[in-house]
Amino acid sequence: MDPDPGRGLVNVPIRVVLVDDQELFRAGVAVIVGAQPDMEIVGEAADGREAVQVVDEQQPDVVLMDIRMPELDGVEATRLIFSPDRTARRARPVRVVVLTTFNLDDSAATAIRHGASGFLLKDATPAMLCDAIRTVHAGNAVLAPADLTSLLAGTFRERRPAPPGFEQLTAKEREVLSAVARGLSNAEIADEVFASESTVKTHVGGILRKLGLRDRVQIVVLAHEHGLTDPPP
Repeated sequence: MDPDPGRGLVNVPIRVVLVDDQELFRAGVAVIVGAQPDMEIVGEAADGREAVQVVDEQQPDVVLMDIRMPELDGVEATRLIFSPDRTARRARPVRVVVLTTFNLDDSAATAIRHGASGFLLKDATPAMLCDAIRTVHAGNAVLAPADLTSLLAGTFRERRPAPPGFEQLTAKEREVLSAVARGLSNAEIADEVFASESTVKTHVGGILRKLGLRDRVQIVVLAHEHGLTDPPP
């Protein structure tokens, strides 16, 4: 399935929902995003509870989600947005970018575990913000795999058994999964497993399909959650 059903269509803007409890911050971001020819703001929310409702109603492509808000914070709102019942009812995929004031924030790590595609510091430049929106809309993460690995290290105190579908992975796919989880790029993985980059991409696609995952971010999260970061023997 194409992770971005709108990609390739002419004049189809990226639909963005902005969530932050500071009205002035929302207004500034709305001006930046609204000025982009390929984006539009389709909704705003001042807290997590309102955010979930707006996402249900507007079905956006990307949500810019503040972490710390009253009523319901961004972490819990992200969990609700990616709950199985809501995901099943959604006609199009939604990506969440967490907005935080702290680099390598534990709350951001939890939001990523719940389904967010990465995080962005709130003092990021307008160009970085717009690049992040386009990046997650294309199905990629907004932080490097190595940074994501550092962010998640130590957050899983108890390792779960191997996930469903893991037994279907080939030996080479398990090697690639471990390498992705350790933050290696496709080029670095290719050197490690003695394969071409195109072959590595094929293996990553097989891992996503067999484990029912959306992107590389979810591979990293799953590997840490299940203790699969070490190279297989």
